[in-house]
Amino acid sequence: MSHITDLTLAEIRDGLKAKSFTSAETTKAYLDSIEKARGLNAYVLETPDRALAMAAKADARLAKGEAGPLEGVPLGIKDLFATEGVRTTACSHIIDNFVPTYESTVTSQLWRDGAVMLGKINNDEFAMGSSNETSAFGPVVSPWLPPNWSAEQGKEKLAAARAAGTAPNGFLVPGGSSGGSAAAVAARLCPGATGTDTGGSIRQPAAFTGIAGIKPTYGRCSRWGIVAFASSLDQAGPFAQTVRDCAIMLKSMAGHDPKDTTSMDLAVPDYEAAIGKSVKGKVIGIPKEYRVDGMSAEIDALWQKGIDWLRDAGAEIREISLPHTKYALPAYYIVAPAECSSNLARYDGVRYGERVAGREITELYENTRAAGFGDEVKRRILIGTYVLSAGYYDAYYVRAQKIRTLIKRDFELAYADGVDAILTPATPSPAFGIGEKAGADPVEMYLNDVFTVTVNMAGLPGIAVPAGLSNEGLPLGLQLIGRAFDEETLFTIGHAIEQAAGSLGKPQNWWA
Repeated sequence: MSHITDLTLAEIRDGLKAKSFTSAETTKAYLDSIEKARGLNAYVLETPDRALAMAAKADARLAKGEAGPLEGVPLGIKDLFATEGVRTTACSHIIDNFVPTYESTVTSQLWRDGAVMLGKINNDEFAMGSSNETSAFGPVVSPWLPPNWSAEQGKEKLAAARAAGTAPNGFLVPGGSSGGSAAAVAARLCPGATGTDTGGSIRQPAAFTGIAGIKPTYGRCSRWGIVAFASSLDQAGPFAQTVRDCAIMLKSMAGHDPKDTTSMDLAVPDYEAAIGKSVKGKVIGIPKEYRVDGMSAEIDALWQKGIDWLRDAGAEIREISLPHTKYALPAYYIVAPAECSSNLARYDGVRYGERVAGREITELYENTRAAGFGDEVKRRILIGTYVLSAGYYDAYYVRAQKIRTLIKRDFELAYADGVDAILTPATPSPAFGIGEKAGADPVEMYLNDVFTVTVNMAGLPGIAVPAGLSNEGLPLGLQLIGRAFDEETLFTIGHAIEQAAGSLGKPQNWWA
């Protein structure tokens, strides 16, 4: 049944309903694939017993004709989502053995609709990173091999690194923070996975691995039960092979939740119905400020291809200006660390999580946090504490929030002028190597978010769509930014780009 893992989520859903195969067979096929792909380090916890039990219940419901929208479909869950009775760590040592007694709203809705949990997926520690190298469980290896590497080379090099207990330097990163989710979908270790996006953590890894991923409008999906990084920026969303698959997943993930005061009480559309609609007459904005220094020529060429595809499909292309874009990245790296320093203050070794003893309470705090947090998390806590401190709050944090308002206004003016969606690159380059940027210069790593942070600062929806391959054969993606709570238009236009681009293929199954 290994061929099942080559199917899209929509094909699996339809095949289960048609009784072409069972959820138990499907789940077993994915569990077998996960076992063979442990070298990629995409999963930090496999839950085969739970998965097979959930699949059996799904098959019973399917037999009775009581199928939910995702009945029997196996999914991977980012280790930021609380899962009742299943270890949830945010990939940090400070909550190494935390087993929640509650379920996040997003995952509870997936289970309500019949989905099956394959396991918990690797991510950057507390979602802080752009490459999935900050995880306490070690980096995720992209299923896409570096240029000019043979499958045999990849297998041998990975086996050698794992045997020696060293970092798999030289392999490609899958992006971050949701790199495990992106790698798992790209490697066909699940047909869909949950992610979170604070500054691009769904869209950037989706683009790096040749799959689709959407960050919905802030407030579209509940944040309740998701380990917090930056509360005014975090938003859950799906990864999948195709735009249609993302639409199917988001329908289940989205919805009002009274437990989350930022959750909007709006009806959730049938997103799948937006797939295949015409883009004729749609106005696509092309922001001149996104042509940044350092962007590779192949990214610029891909952007132009996207423009041509949409123009050929009948869309109107219009150059627009988003003048405050250049301030988005520095403003984001003030707002996000400030909120992170506040959210992570709760990890003190007193109530739950790791505890490292001290002679008195202050030393206990210091010892616990020093041992429990990784370098990137410590860096952001220090930055955030600094910008919130007396004498600097007005100079940094307040100014960053004012800039955020101006960024949001730029988008509002563009949409008020008739623009339906905005097309940009998703990343400034293809995927880079593990160890290439981490640690040496954090700012260089932060620049990976240059095209994505504006969307979070403005609270808008954004989707990354696989659109081509680099000159060296690595995946590249385009980003669409939409009006608030108009994910449907993004699915329509994203599908049109996906169809025009054609299939990028999939990574070789070299790790097995």
